[in-house]
Amino acid sequence: MRNVLLIASLALVAATGLAGCGSTAQPSAGAPTTPCKADDFKVTGDFGAAPKVEIPACKPTDELVIKDLVQGTGAEVKAGTTASVNYQLTTFSDKKILDSSFERGEPFDVENVGQAPVIDGWNEGIVGLKEKGRRLLIVPPAKGYGQGGQGIKANETLVFVIDGVKVTPAA
Repeated sequence: MRNVLLIASLALVAATGLAGCGSTAQPSAGAPTTPCKADDFKVTGDFGAAPKVEIPACKPTDELVIKDLVQGTGAEVKAGTTASVNYQLTTFSDKKILDSSFERGEPFDVENVGQAPVIDGWNEGIVGLKEKGRRLLIVPPAKGYGQGGQGIKANETLVFVIDGVKVTPAA
C-alpha cells in the first residue's frame, strides 16, 4: 500500500509541475522576466556631455523604445533630412560602452534619415528628435545588428543616448 501511495504522490508531483520538469518548469533564478520600459533606464548627464547609463535588471523587449530625455528647441529631424548627432552606445547584456561620439569630440552625420546607411533602429528612432534634444533609444536585435557584426554580439539589444546637434533640411 505504501508503494502505491508513493507512486501516486510522484505522479501527482509530475502532473502538477511541482517537480520543476517539463513544460511547466520555471525560469532559472535570477533571469529577469519583466519586460523593460523606457523609465526603467536611468540616464544622467547634461546635453552635450557623455551620459551615464544604468541598465536595469529586466528583460529587453522586441520593440523599439524611444524616450525624449530632454525636449529639443530647434529644428526637428524628419525623413530625408540630415541629422548631426552625438551618441553613446551601451550594450544591454554586458552594460559596456561600445562606442561614443562624445568621447571622440565629433558629431556623427546621418544623411537622408529614414533611408540612411545606419541600423533600422536609428532610421526610425531619430525621426522627431529636435536640435538641443536628448533621446534614449532601446534597439532590439531585429532593428540593430541581428545576428551580430561591427563588434556587436548576436541578438544584442542596444542602448543609445543621442543628442540632436544640428538638423539640415533635405536638399
